Amino acid sequence: MPFTIGLIREGKTPPDKRVPLTPKKCIEAQATFPGLRVVVQSSAVRSYTDQEYRDLGIEVRDDVSACDVLLGVKEVPLDQLIPNKTYVFFSHTVKMQPANRNLLREVLKKHITLIDYELLTNARSERIVAFGRYAGIVGAYNGLLTYGRKHGLFALKPAHECLDMDDMQEEFFKVRKLPAIKMAVTGSGRVAQGALEVLDRMGIRRVSVYDYLYLDFNEPVYTQLLSSDYNRRRDGRVWDTQNFHQHPEEYESTFGLFLPVTDLLIACAYWHPAAPKLFELADLHRPDFHINTIADVTCDINGSVPVTRRASTIADPAYDFSPRTEELEPPYSRPDNITVMAVDNLPCELPRNASRDFGRQLLDNVFPHLLGRDADDVVARATIASHGELTERYRYLADYVAEAANA
Repeated sequence: MPFTIGLIREGKTPPDKRVPLTPKKCIEAQATFPGLRVVVQSSAVRSYTDQEYRDLGIEVRDDVSACDVLLGVKEVPLDQLIPNKTYVFFSHTVKMQPANRNLLREVLKKHITLIDYELLTNARSERIVAFGRYAGIVGAYNGLLTYGRKHGLFALKPAHECLDMDDMQEEFFKVRKLPAIKMAVTGSGRVAQGALEVLDRMGIRRVSVYDYLYLDFNEPVYTQLLSSDYNRRRDGRVWDTQNFHQHPEEYESTFGLFLPVTDLLIACAYWHPAAPKLFELADLHRPDFHINTIADVTCDINGSVPVTRRASTIADPAYDFSPRTEELEPPYSRPDNITVMAVDNLPCELPRNASRDFGRQLLDNVFPHLLGRDADDVVARATIASHGELTERYRYLADYVAEAANA
């Protein structure tokens, strides 16, 4: 049965250069799923040009309203939503984010079916499509870029000025000028794995948590910290990962052990608001507080990293936090400030690579359900609204939408 997918142009400001399917992934999708046709809406900002799609025989046109499903990346501007269509994009509505109340309200008003990438999971409740790996890759790179600038060691070319990851890797040799510093990477998911990938490719030595804490090295090193490495149960009982995820409020941070020995913190761990912060502002006044540069890849404002007071931008990725005044200052203002990199849309800096990775996940993990019977309810679980009505799983958003109507 013929089925048409339309790749919509990104309309959010600032514009996002990523795309769900690259030209080659469009061809692969059409070859893999009989009857599927992919149409691309023309765009002047996409990292893959209209001509790159046309060169592979993919139709590019301005009007994609006849397509069965419309794929985007970021939230679609309200005036660009086409009534009675099925959309797939990151809506950022399920946590009742105030900025997107009116988006969900408009989805319902226009009888739209909305599927959210963030909610696409397997039977183990694990996400099956995400940009996390490239958040970690760019986050670790930006962390080293920020450290190099702060200490006048080297000047890495910003990731967004690189054509792709191969181009970015040409910069890695500059990191050989790093002194014998210690770097801590928190987390074990896609984001952290991306960060580790960069540090490994840069040739930075990985050491155990014990050696990191208690040994000195004559070269730069890093360690990976799992939740159990920097948290403990308040009641003194043995660590239980599942219990930590279910009851994070019953735990306290032991990250204080790492404060005296860490120069650069690369924060990649998911953080729940009920969980302990890595450290408190009072810790900044400890005489042995040693961290001077933080790449907060998670970018939770006033979250696990208390000096992350705001998100930074790709154009201006860093700012300083003054331990003395607890105020923000321009980046690299004073040596005793903590310099923070907290860009909240890191994958946008390598849009071609991030798009290729995302498209691979779509073809392997999502399209069989989206274009098939969805016997495992993968798409059903991720459908926030169907034909303008909230699905049962997301009925709790009704009050959130009503607030928008009364705003």
